[in-house]
Amino acid sequence: MNDTPILAVIGGSGLYEFEDLNEIKTLEIDTPFGKPSSPITLGKLGGRTVAFLARHGIGHIFPPSKVPYRANIYALKSLGIKRIVSVSACGSLRESYAPGHIVIPNQVFDFTHQRERSFFDTGMVAHVSVADPFCESLSTILEESLIELDATYHRGGTYITIEGPRFSTKGESGQYRQWGMDIIGMTASPEVFLAREAEMCYTTMAHVTDYDVWHVSEETVSVDMVMRTLQKNVKLAQGAIKLIVAHIDPSESCECENSLQNAIISNPSAISKEKRQQLDLLVAKYLD
Repeated sequence: MNDTPILAVIGGSGLYEFEDLNEIKTLEIDTPFGKPSSPITLGKLGGRTVAFLARHGIGHIFPPSKVPYRANIYALKSLGIKRIVSVSACGSLRESYAPGHIVIPNQVFDFTHQRERSFFDTGMVAHVSVADPFCESLSTILEESLIELDATYHRGGTYITIEGPRFSTKGESGQYRQWGMDIIGMTASPEVFLAREAEMCYTTMAHVTDYDVWHVSEETVSVDMVMRTLQKNVKLAQGAIKLIVAHIDPSESCECENSLQNAIISNPSAISKEKRQQLDLLVAKYLD
């Protein structure tokens, strides 16, 4: 299997257990940022190659703050992948975004403070634009797929990423609602920003599992509640992924592919050989 995957899916390890996924193989990849959180599983869906990566590792061993986000995105980039769909659980901060619904957010609010947020640290600096962090065109393909499946979904909304691994207090949850946040989770940041730095299209299929802790008439969020809802939605997520894979036109380009064009601010002569080698996969076309 030598063809480039048309899509990468980052989510739970059970997502790639498709009945019609075939020609399955597993890749162990190392990166300048360490090993990704799991081996990358490749398989054919409808004749097209898809890559799957378990964000929290096989058996869910990485808490949100310890996920090797940079290694994950770099590893997918190294395979030539241009598009990523994230499948994740989220809590709702709005009455109308009910458990069981899907949200395709268009904004993110990074409220984390322990994570490596960029590939560009000391040695090479880049300021990438993330005014609109999610890829509009890939989000549209996701939306069209959910429509075909007659899923209840919401297009748009701000996803606030908290550090975790604990859930929110009622005071925190109420404050996020006052700020105008729509859904809450623990993994969108820095994943979405790293994908933009890697010039990859990225969208999120966020599965609402609960009302966080603000809703006085609903059960308070728990691990059991989250897992019950996610298990119900696995087939829906798999159906959407199959349709996304079928709908992608690999010949179409996207502005995400040129995100670094005017972002690198370091003088090329000041970039060390070691730093250049570390980031060559991302910057070669601009520095050569």
